[in-house]
Amino acid sequence: MPTNTLAPQPVTKLEPGDLIDEREAAAILGVQRKTLQNWRTLRKGPRAKKIGAKIIRYNRADLLAFIENGEEAA
Repeated sequence: MPTNTLAPQPVTKLEPGDLIDEREAAAILGVQRKTLQNWRTLRKGPRAKKIGAKIIRYNRADLLAFIENGEEAA
């Protein structure tokens, strides 16, 4: 009887500089930090990662995907 095992999932390794803070993300997108904060509240904009209780970081790949998908900056 074959066993039903899951194949190991590749681990995405974060490189230095992959996660950036809100200030740098806003500069890359050409918007104000307040705009990013509003987008998070409205569940819009690029995906953000919450680390701990207060730290917000953005993955550079998520910002690039947001830009490439033709999203308009508010």
